[in-house]
Amino acid sequence: MEATFDLIVVGGGASGFMAAITAAEKRASSIAVLEETSKTLEKVRISGGGRCNVTNACWDPRELATNYPRGEKALLGAFSRFSTGDAIDWFEKRGLELKIEDDGRIFPKSNSSTEVIHCLHKASKASGIKCLTGVKVNTVKKLSNKIFQLECQNKQFFFAKRVLIATGGRPSGKKIANDLGHQLINTVPSLFTFKLNAKWLTSCSGISVDKVRLKLIANGKQFEQFGRILITHWGLSGPATLKLSAFAARDLSLDKYNSNLSINWVNKDFNEVKKLLESYRSSFPTYSIKKYYPFNDIFPRRLWFAFLEKLNIEKNLKWSNFSNLKRDLACKYLTKNQQLIIGKGPFGEEFVTAGGINLNEIDLKSMESLICKGLYFAGEVLNVDGVTGGFNFQHCWTSGWIAGRAISRSNN
Repeated sequence: MEATFDLIVVGGGASGFMAAITAAEKRASSIAVLEETSKTLEKVRISGGGRCNVTNACWDPRELATNYPRGEKALLGAFSRFSTGDAIDWFEKRGLELKIEDDGRIFPKSNSSTEVIHCLHKASKASGIKCLTGVKVNTVKKLSNKIFQLECQNKQFFFAKRVLIATGGRPSGKKIANDLGHQLINTVPSLFTFKLNAKWLTSCSGISVDKVRLKLIANGKQFEQFGRILITHWGLSGPATLKLSAFAARDLSLDKYNSNLSINWVNKDFNEVKKLLESYRSSFPTYSIKKYYPFNDIFPRRLWFAFLEKLNIEKNLKWSNFSNLKRDLACKYLTKNQQLIIGKGPFGEEFVTAGGINLNEIDLKSMESLICKGLYFAGEVLNVDGVTGGFNFQHCWTSGWIAGRAISRSNN
């Protein structure tokens, strides 16, 4: 038999590297990371537009856990052991300078994801971890209580005392887990944009609006989010949209992405908007609704024009001629704008997925399988996913760190 590793990590992503480095630094002596593609940490490289949103400045573990549509309760204990502050400390001790932006997202000070990759590569090399790319693991078999056999493409074999699956959203790791007795929760997209049937709105592509209230009915359930949205040439994007898609991911999938969306553009109710429009009608009777409009601090004039055109209201109309009928029509449209979602945005491969290994089959104190002793999991392969803002990476760091520590202790 070939040399047996203390640990083989299947998947060279964020959680896999964190687990391998943690285990190695805690004295697990021989570790290999097997990555099926040509490059490790590729998701780190492309995340955040090439900046890598490392984590989020959400310091309370309980509050942090609320940002995970799947896994909130399970993560409470995990985040009490390794949370945002621990992740920041971990990276800064290894030479990566970080910065906190106004919205709480945390990035490398250099604004380059390559710095994160360099930090992880440097730490893994210093720990003697063997990293192999272009090595796809087809099957994992448990030969005995202490040995796993990993069969790769081209009949290449590896042997390990422990195996950690950290393959993210790829089907390969989930298949391995299923073959070893684990139940899989079906995978659906999460964190995606909405395609709308609204040419009048998509003509305003590029406009962002803060403090928008979104209400979604999907599969008979109601979901709500509040925050910034971005109008695109296909529909809606932005943080509030992405959060809504995450929490409603499974129900949107069951609806085949044909669901009703209600948009409150002004964060006011019908009567508040009515009162505001009345004040403009009395204060600026001789001026046009084009020149003086009540929402200058909420959204740009171009979007106001699009609303008026959709409602067949002439934009050169004077406020004195802004009838009660037109007023009420505008109030309803601004506060309860009904749109039909007709699909996901145009990107064919979502960055985050919901689904994976059932958490009931994992010892969350060690990330070890309750089905197969010596088998561990970390990262997105688990049925855990977070909203946008660095939360998915934080789960990778946390689950990888917990798994790495547990593996190093079991090796002693």
